[in-house]
Amino acid sequence: MEQRSGLRERKKNAMWGRLKATALQMFEERGYENVSVAEIAAAAEVSKATVFNYFPSKEDLVIGGMKHHIEDPARTVRERPLGQTPHAALRDRYLDLLEHRAPQTGLSDKPLFLQVQRLIQATPSLLISAMDYRRRSSVLLAQELIEEGNPPLTSRLVASQLLHTQHILVEVNVHHVLEGRPVDEVYSQAVSAAFHAFGLLETGIGDLMRRDTDPPAADAAFAPDGCRVGYEPGRAEAEAVLERFAGEAGDEIIEALADPGRA
Repeated sequence: MEQRSGLRERKKNAMWGRLKATALQMFEERGYENVSVAEIAAAAEVSKATVFNYFPSKEDLVIGGMKHHIEDPARTVRERPLGQTPHAALRDRYLDLLEHRAPQTGLSDKPLFLQVQRLIQATPSLLISAMDYRRRSSVLLAQELIEEGNPPLTSRLVASQLLHTQHILVEVNVHHVLEGRPVDEVYSQAVSAAFHAFGLLETGIGDLMRRDTDPPAADAAFAPDGCRVGYEPGRAEAEAVLERFAGEAGDEIIEALADPGRA
């Protein structure tokens, strides 16, 4: 029975890897938005239903693994030892993951990881989904802090600062790795960056970057409320649409709307 179970598990893992590799290759060649699940199934010589058995959505073929780490920060903080702050717990956990070159730190040169990162950066919809996973992780961390008896606002601020700081560190690591720098070379820099970033959280930004020169003159193109002078919400977009349609011959109504003087 154990041998049969082991065989089934190996077959499942093999199929999972086959589908993911096929999808990533097609996405890289043609663009994520230009490949359908049906086409992936055909290329892998399986049914569309089989693909969905392993990956609930097309998006999961690329970033589904992120779902498994949404609860990591909250769990790390919940299980921290007596006397340790959330800040120290997440810092130590991040440094440990860095040492092991864990993909969630951005410090990995595995081909699959690099493919996924390139696709995320090239595909706005995937980038938005990845950002939402991070948002959900922050919400869970804040809830954990609130359940410990901390004020809701403070909990949300702390959770957001901690996880956004870690996100920037990961983003820098990914950038270096995609540039082709060896991960072992990036590692020491990543550790230094982590101590610097978490150190800022620990001590506060205080007088850091206080201006010591006169500021430039105010930009006359912007009003005091921050909007561009003369800007009317939606007008530029509407004019662009009208101009595009007016360029099509034979539509006198659209042409009149685009140029009211002709009416």
